[in-house]
Amino acid sequence: MPSEDSTRKTSKLEVVEPIGDRVLIRKDDDKKQTKQGIHLPDKIEIPTITGRVVAVSAKVEADTDYPIKKYDRVLFNPKHAVPVEFEGDNRLFVIPVEDVVAVFRKAEE
Repeated sequence: MPSEDSTRKTSKLEVVEPIGDRVLIRKDDDKKQTKQGIHLPDKIEIPTITGRVVAVSAKVEADTDYPIKKYDRVLFNPKHAVPVEFEGDNRLFVIPVEDVVAVFRKAEE
């Protein structure tokens, strides 16, 4: 008979929900070469990076000044990013919404 602790771990999914003026972003994979074929060093410093919004805090969702939604692809400054150790994924970050500098949208025709 399984213990109560083991059934609790398998029956509930854990989620990360940002609070305040923050969003949760899954950082895109680091590029190892440019479009022109130039290989980049492993420790290159890039001031902004791209990622996909995984979750938006209730405060940001209600604020019309921030047109950011779940699943948006964004460009963000990682300076204030807080890494989240979650299910072995080391690409999740909670960041202040002010550090999202652009949202990628499809051009309307």
